[in-house]
Amino acid sequence: MPRKLFLCLLLSCLPLLAFCNGRITVGAERTSAYLPLLQGKRVALVVNPTSTIGNVHLLDSLLAIRVNVKKVFAPEHGFRGDADAGEHVANGIDTKTGIPIVSLYGKNRKPSAEQMKDIDIVVFDIQDVGARFYTYISTMHYVMEACAAQGKEFLLLDRPNPCDYVDGPVMQRPFSSFVGLDPIPLLHGCTMGELAQMINGEGWLETGKNSCRLTVITVKGWRHGQPYSLPVKPSPNLPNGQSIAFYPSLCLFEATQVSVGRGTPFPFQVIGAPDKRYGNFTFTPQALPGLDKNPLHKDRACHGIDLRNVQPPKGFTLKYFLDFYERSGEKTAFFDRPQWFDLLMGNSQVRKDILAGKNEAEIKARWQAELDAYKSMRKAYLLYEE
Repeated sequence: MPRKLFLCLLLSCLPLLAFCNGRITVGAERTSAYLPLLQGKRVALVVNPTSTIGNVHLLDSLLAIRVNVKKVFAPEHGFRGDADAGEHVANGIDTKTGIPIVSLYGKNRKPSAEQMKDIDIVVFDIQDVGARFYTYISTMHYVMEACAAQGKEFLLLDRPNPCDYVDGPVMQRPFSSFVGLDPIPLLHGCTMGELAQMINGEGWLETGKNSCRLTVITVKGWRHGQPYSLPVKPSPNLPNGQSIAFYPSLCLFEATQVSVGRGTPFPFQVIGAPDKRYGNFTFTPQALPGLDKNPLHKDRACHGIDLRNVQPPKGFTLKYFLDFYERSGEKTAFFDRPQWFDLLMGNSQVRKDILAGKNEAEIKARWQAELDAYKSMRKAYLLYEE
């Protein structure tokens, strides 16, 4: 049997196989639900290494059955996921398929009218981890704006949220940035499909039109709160479930001189700095191509704590940040980049409360009312049972 015919038959059978096995079926695997929507259309993909059908990348799968993919829009870390956090992602050509790659990380974060003119539909398939400052959410927002402005369809292939909590402060509009465009909590408790519906429904797109032509291909066999282990790491420095669970609470350290383990095999599972007051556990960040070529405190021994075998928080916690803040003996100086901390947090009040000596319960009490209002609004956009 020809390989392309075999792959086509396999794609059509995946949903049935998943049903028979009782497993979770992500949107990309539900080919019978979305391939008819792509027939006769010029297609662009927003994808990264998590965009797979089984062990095959979505791009390769679609090309094998002659879907007319015109280009790939590449988010942070690049199409193949080999760029460091914050590293420039360049335009280019995918060496495997010859498909043009257009970067959406750097100066060009929203597809231009010129880049959209030769396509009819954008397919978005990227695994999220549930935290507002994970930039794939912002990329999705900007692509939705471009689709709304240019009258293009937006097809989202949904995936479960592996850190599925609603927690933390809601982002305040003056602190909108690429690490938080929309007024959602630090842990938003949505899948990408639910967020896309919320962005549309709440009128958050800054275009002449208040929504884009959105279709969501839902996940089958998953509900909110159900654990989900990712088959592919979502980005270079989130290698496993432990790092994903700690990421929302530890990312705030990146506004300080405390390392979160970038440049080690266990990023977002250790914290420390070149100061013995932070703990007895030691690690030494090193240049690791594909992870971090120039990590904080490179080649210096850091003292801190090891979280690899610690039960992760069920939601967001300031416990570790407040602990290291106290151990530092510093006040304002602990916030090496205060503006960056505020952007990550979505407000300036948390930093002010920490400096004022407030404990975690007192700090959290300030954002409870806005969090409750968000939870109420969120219900209208849920696609899965809680």
